[in-house]
Amino acid sequence: MARAQHAQHAQRGGRGTPVRRTGGTPQNNRPKRTGRTSRTPRSSRTRRTRLPLRYLLPTLLLVAVVAMLLLRGYVHSEFLADHRVRPPAPVDQVPEKILKGGPVLDARGEKSISHRMPDKTMVLTFDDGPDPEWTPKVLDKLKEHKAHGVFFVTGTMASRYPDLVKRMVDEGHEVGLHTFNHPDLSFQSKNRIDWELAQNQLALEGAAGVRTSLFRPPYSSKADALDNKSWPVTQYIGKRGYITAFIDTDSEDWKKPGVDEIIRRATPKDDKGAVVLMHDSGGDRSQTVAALDRFLPDMADKGYKFHNLTEALKAPSAHTPVGGFEQWKGKAWVFAVSLSEKAMGFLVVALAVIGTLVFARFGLMLLLSALHARKVRKRTFQWGRIPITEPVSVLVPAYNERECIENTVRSLVASDHPVEVIVIDDGSTDGTADIVESLRLPGVRVVRQLNSGKPAALNNGVRHASYELIVMMDGDTVFEPSTVRELVQPFADPYVGAVAGNAKVGNRNSLIGAWQHIEYVMGFNLDRRMYDLLGCMPTIPGAVGAFRRTALWRAGGMSDDTLAEDTDVTMALHRGGWKVVYAENARAWTEAPESVQQLWSQRYRWSYGTMQAIWKHRRALIESGPSGRFGRVGLPFVSLFMVFAPLLAPLIDIFLIYGLVFGPTGKTLAAWVAVLGIQAVCAAYAFRLDKEKMTPLISLPLQQVLYRQLMYVVLLQSWITALTGGRLRWQKLRRTGAVGSAPTQPSAPGERAGAL
Repeated sequence: MARAQHAQHAQRGGRGTPVRRTGGTPQNNRPKRTGRTSRTPRSSRTRRTRLPLRYLLPTLLLVAVVAMLLLRGYVHSEFLADHRVRPPAPVDQVPEKILKGGPVLDARGEKSISHRMPDKTMVLTFDDGPDPEWTPKVLDKLKEHKAHGVFFVTGTMASRYPDLVKRMVDEGHEVGLHTFNHPDLSFQSKNRIDWELAQNQLALEGAAGVRTSLFRPPYSSKADALDNKSWPVTQYIGKRGYITAFIDTDSEDWKKPGVDEIIRRATPKDDKGAVVLMHDSGGDRSQTVAALDRFLPDMADKGYKFHNLTEALKAPSAHTPVGGFEQWKGKAWVFAVSLSEKAMGFLVVALAVIGTLVFARFGLMLLLSALHARKVRKRTFQWGRIPITEPVSVLVPAYNERECIENTVRSLVASDHPVEVIVIDDGSTDGTADIVESLRLPGVRVVRQLNSGKPAALNNGVRHASYELIVMMDGDTVFEPSTVRELVQPFADPYVGAVAGNAKVGNRNSLIGAWQHIEYVMGFNLDRRMYDLLGCMPTIPGAVGAFRRTALWRAGGMSDDTLAEDTDVTMALHRGGWKVVYAENARAWTEAPESVQQLWSQRYRWSYGTMQAIWKHRRALIESGPSGRFGRVGLPFVSLFMVFAPLLAPLIDIFLIYGLVFGPTGKTLAAWVAVLGIQAVCAAYAFRLDKEKMTPLISLPLQQVLYRQLMYVVLLQSWITALTGGRLRWQKLRRTGAVGSAPTQPSAPGERAGAL
């Protein structure tokens, strides 16, 4: 799931134009930071965002990949081909002299003329190539026996193997057209016929720099096989300037009847001349090559000459050199095909990589989340010997949260754990602070500051906090009465520096809300369990997280170096040697974005902020101690499963479309359904662990088709932002106050009783 691990609400960033912060560092124990990213006014940051370009680049890249795949399918004859068997048709419209004439038909003039080969003159023709394995062997045999032939190439194969076409021409053989996609032209319109010829010529021009006047229709045989369906096509092609070559003898080598039988069928009777049909592509042609090795010298001993078609007819060469724009157009086509072939090779490797990562992640999630659930749900499990009962400071950074703030604060006052609530108003302009003060709730106070951003607001709140344990939440989130108590219990372990809670989507009634609900449950309930056991939890969610004040200050406090301050500080805690754990029963209900535009803005900042945090803490890879352990375990996991894997994951859907269009459709659908099934199993298991209803999972297939694509493009845009050095401004999403109170959920004892 894209960025489900970081399911926090959109105000995790800043609030506007930063100014000088208020207050000082408590007890002078906060370490001085170095390398801080300089803060610029919002107007400056906005000007450098270049959002239109970044929206365009992901789209262009996606279009390029799809175009390469379409081109690849196109030149592999995986669509538009027509292999229907045509029933017999009348022949009364075909002139008698054509039916009884020779195999070469010239219909370019007013009258159609047929030609036969002179006695003891043989024209060897090879259809359907070039083939990378068999065409070179055929050419080698012709060269060895000093014979020439005519290769009727398809555009699809000539586009893929242009070097072989060039070798044919360079070694003195003639090349003819066999259409681009090998359809039966009797079923085609004139426009389609023109297109087949033009594309076939384009491939020939790009491969060998020549045009040809020779043509052989697919599925043709002898001239006496012409009928009322194929004769008009032959006439039309003649008017387009082509000589049509049929055959005298058919080796039927495609049936693989054996070398002796191929030679027998190819040999003309009574020393007559002949146009002989063989194949250099379309399957195993070892018998054809072996037959040539005997047929060529045997027929030469009988006085036969092996000529090109025009040479045998003493006619001008069929090849016309091309240059200028026509040649460059052909070269461009061949280059594009070559690029598509290489792109397919890369994409296949990438698909194998992403497939391995996806299945590895799912396997780890299921295994480790099961182990985590068994561990924390045992009746004997406890975080420490003595439960945490001391008061807790709850920090609520707020910027223009008038729709939500009352519900948030009232949910905290209803907590069954002693709390002090500090609302840090970050320069709100909608009276957020006044609303809180007017409630006159006990234990709730407001700290006002000029608009400085969320990290500054949280640091200011920590300075005003009275207690060692600090809970942080967002201004649009509501807690259950037990949330704070459940969230701070892991601090009974003195080595725990921070605790991640279980953020849940409160406004899940809409389709986009249901999709985010699935994403949150899978991300928090499975990913966080996995990362907990591995000791590399990457993020304390801004919606529900707790910190030990000592650990927080030693980590440098909440930094504004990145757009993901929660990920940044969590990584810093790991590097400082603190444990970061997951409290599954510490539930918080947050308001998720309700429009695609808001969701895009939120996830774009999350993705980009995560990349910034990974880059900021990259030195952990080479350090020793706790920092090195996190760097060599946590950073690779986060990079693979949250940055690289989601970036490559669209290949699954791209290949789904490719398989559906170009086949094999059945196997493609089966593979996609298998992947979807594994995801459904993981999602269902996550929902079971969270005691959630399975109903939203009905929309899981649609989520994979639509929602996931949006997440992919967001991540791609984040990559482009990072690579181009762009800056992203802080964003404030519009809230509606849809989450009024926390729904009732099973208590911790009940959940433990229902353990695996």
